[in-house]
Amino acid sequence: MKKYFLTIDNGGTNTKSVIFDIEGNQINSVSFPTMRIEDKSGYHEIDLHVLWKAIAQSIKEVIKQSNINRADIIGVSCVGHGKGLYMLDRGKNIFTHGILSTDSRASSMTVEFENKINDIFSITHQHVMESQAPILLSWLKKNNPNIYSNIGFVLSAKDFVRFKLTDSLNQEYGDASSNNLLNIESCDYDSRIFDFFNIKEMTDKMPDLLQFDALAGRITAESSVMTGLSEGTPVFGGMFDIDACAIATGVINEDFFSVIAGTWNINTFPSNEFVNRNQKLMSSIYPTGSNLIEASSPTSAGNLSIMLKMLMNNEIDNAKEDGRNIYEILEEFLIHTDATFSKVLFFPFLYGSNTDKDAEGTFLGIQSNTTKSEMIRAVYEGITFAHKQHVDQLVDFLGHKPKAIRISGGATNSNSWMAMFANVLNIPVQVVSGTEIGGLGGAIVSALGCGIYKDLNEAVNCMVHLEKEFVPSDDQVLIYEKKYETFLAFINSMQNTWSYLKTMQKEMEKK
Repeated sequence: MKKYFLTIDNGGTNTKSVIFDIEGNQINSVSFPTMRIEDKSGYHEIDLHVLWKAIAQSIKEVIKQSNINRADIIGVSCVGHGKGLYMLDRGKNIFTHGILSTDSRASSMTVEFENKINDIFSITHQHVMESQAPILLSWLKKNNPNIYSNIGFVLSAKDFVRFKLTDSLNQEYGDASSNNLLNIESCDYDSRIFDFFNIKEMTDKMPDLLQFDALAGRITAESSVMTGLSEGTPVFGGMFDIDACAIATGVINEDFFSVIAGTWNINTFPSNEFVNRNQKLMSSIYPTGSNLIEASSPTSAGNLSIMLKMLMNNEIDNAKEDGRNIYEILEEFLIHTDATFSKVLFFPFLYGSNTDKDAEGTFLGIQSNTTKSEMIRAVYEGITFAHKQHVDQLVDFLGHKPKAIRISGGATNSNSWMAMFANVLNIPVQVVSGTEIGGLGGAIVSALGCGIYKDLNEAVNCMVHLEKEFVPSDDQVLIYEKKYETFLAFINSMQNTWSYLKTMQKEMEKK
């Protein structure tokens, strides 16, 4: 009788329930859009009651569609977006919305705390980001004291889902450290962090810490009824989605970098070193026991989806009428164009920047004869250039290029885009099999927790399967090097200039 694992991947864009077998083969998945509430500009929240009901239904559906016996699911784990804030009251009840990782309400406070980050950087090795739990808690304390005073427990996205499955409250080390809650040298909470963010009342609201593959609890009778899972099925610690994608692409040492090209532009690799403040990198606790070195920003494929809606509504409608989707048509377009096609540059700053806090999305080089096709290809290239900025940061930290880049995220659905990544980065790019890479990371967690494999290396060797490799092409590399040089030159020239645009916009909003 075959045995299976279930992963619930609670992402910032989509939430998925995915079933894998013990060899890492993806059996089936059911997903739904993460139901974001945006009542105010910069506020990105989610109704936790609605989220849990939708997750429970997706679990029932994926079991049914997989045509398996629920008793054959021998392990469950949760993967989730990092940052953000999920809160329960003292009675372990939902009492307010969760806050997603794209929330920016605390941006002004973030600048204030980052200006004095030297006070705690030596213990957190994290810069301050506007969607981290401590900054959001500090914002709530100042702006919504009623919610702040009712907080009984502070959780991350996946930890909330695991609680609903098991009624057990924990935070997993990777998520907690990436959320600026831990001293990553002592691997524990530290009162100095809570004092720094002026949230010392939250010190005793932090659940016990848990290893990624530790048994967290078991499916309760109540959650069994809602999800269709067998009561008593073991549920393990789980992973921060960045960790899950890196592990599921086989990034367990410095030989490979993990690149996630999805909602966010995330680039990581494990190291025994710690970052310093001037390197503008982040560290968190990685499942291997080393530090995950991270360079990231909201400058990836999310920009493409927005630009397609702006520029290609007619094409999107026509594709639907023909029973196709716009990405199939764009793939054909990319196949028949190359680095020489577009003379336009796109700066993918629609959700934020990796250069200047006030930078915004921009096309540069548009002429009277510029075509929409050139602009779209420029979007693909601009996103890839933004990834190169971060990959170059990691290369500088490591001291040499990796053997290859292992990519996950929505961009991997396009072979042409993967070839572009290889040419822009001038490093071989590899893609593993399966569409739900974060879910595979969760399945690896369950496999270790169930004792199927003796250690992480064996689990990765048995469950991660390389599918494609893209090698740089010398002629394309040369053209992209020149484009990228120009891309950087304009970014550097605009430093401290974007603020004029921001000031103008704010003045116009007042009128």
